[in-house]
Amino acid sequence: MPLPRQEPIVNDYRRVLPNGLVIASARPEHAPQLEELQRVVFPTLADEERFKAAHYLKHLDIFPEGQFVGLDGDRVVAATATIRLHFDFDHVDHTFGDIIQGGWLTSHEPDGAWLYGADIGVHPDYRGRGLAQALYAARQELVWRLGLQGQVTAGMMSGYGAVKDTVSAEEYYAGLVSGRINDPTLSMQQKVGFEFRGLLKDYLQDPVCDNYGVLIVLDAAKGVPGAVRPAGTAHQ
Repeated sequence: MPLPRQEPIVNDYRRVLPNGLVIASARPEHAPQLEELQRVVFPTLADEERFKAAHYLKHLDIFPEGQFVGLDGDRVVAATATIRLHFDFDHVDHTFGDIIQGGWLTSHEPDGAWLYGADIGVHPDYRGRGLAQALYAARQELVWRLGLQGQVTAGMMSGYGAVKDTVSAEEYYAGLVSGRINDPTLSMQQKVGFEFRGLLKDYLQDPVCDNYGVLIVLDAAKGVPGAVRPAGTAHQ
């Protein structure tokens, strides 16, 4: 069940990590850097599925509190874009295109019970410095403050493209579930606390994952390292 709904919040999130990097709410002035970050983080993703500066400005219009950046000073080095959705786990065969609606995220449902992560990315020079986990923590804090059921997203099966000629997608996914296979993206998300819920064929257009995604869920009952629960919400 959803947690009790809190008061509406504005996009003024800010958390300083021990290494000095900052997780903060996205601002309009970040949009050009966010567009460039998309090109660096997702170089093989189809261009029509990459967010541009104009898209980021639209995201701030429709759901400002759901947009976060990672900063090194004034430099944007990480980011995540989210929306709210009513999600039917009995019908999970959606695509990235269904979610992003040409990049504008107009699939956003203001009263949706789930926080859907449209993307998350960290500049290659800044990986391994806690930014991805901190972005997931910021998202989980938003889940708690809005009284949502949790986070849902589709993680890229980013290790699969390199082995697709020798292993079927179903076998690779089974290996992920059993822990036998370590995937650069999905295994990290599993360590954060996400659970695998199903294989998504033709989710997006990227040869790195041979277009496959995996539906993953992080329930509101779970904590994320660094995330601070509002007073009065239950712990796992």
